[in-house]
Amino acid sequence: MTKHIDQRSSPSTFDDYDTEGEEVYDREFEQLVRRMLERMGEQPEREGLQRTPFRVAKALDFLTSGYKMTVQDVVRNAIFEESCEEMVIVKDIEFYSLCEHHMLPFFGKAHVAYLPNNRLIGLSKIARIVDVFARRLQVQERLTNQVADAMIEILKPHGVGVVIEASHFCMMMRGVEKQSSLTVTSAMRGTLKDNGRSRSELLGLIRG
Repeated sequence: MTKHIDQRSSPSTFDDYDTEGEEVYDREFEQLVRRMLERMGEQPEREGLQRTPFRVAKALDFLTSGYKMTVQDVVRNAIFEESCEEMVIVKDIEFYSLCEHHMLPFFGKAHVAYLPNNRLIGLSKIARIVDVFARRLQVQERLTNQVADAMIEILKPHGVGVVIEASHFCMMMRGVEKQSSLTVTSAMRGTLKDNGRSRSELLGLIRG
């Protein structure tokens, strides 16, 4: 994770530090959080909130770290030549993201499949590809398509299928307040889009 260090002035109090890394976050961002707390009617100087602006900056830096990563960064050299054309599926990849409309979390599971064209990718890298795009301000539909397109770009497989199931706090905590709602999106590419039998096999294996 990239740390943002304020070069304009030196920290003078313990509160300026991250006790793990002793690095300073963007003080302008922290001031924005302070003003937000004041707008809510809170008192940023009270004990429980004194380090909240720092913590919010730190949390959002992590939750939006996908802007600082590329698929190539996370995949590196983890692609292997192999005589294999059978479907590969990584199911139940947990992810957490932020809705770009309300900046509230949405979270769930991604299922990613591909039909190799004599090239395989390290399984953990598929989960990391999901994180590259999930750790940005997102909508679920775009996230689903971005993962599918990234798999096509790096592997040139016969087909790719991505299914994402997620719960959205913007529907659960506000608005319609439907706590049990689940949103499912899918993106199919290549053979998994054009061949109904292959697509049905994939969806059956995900449900299985």
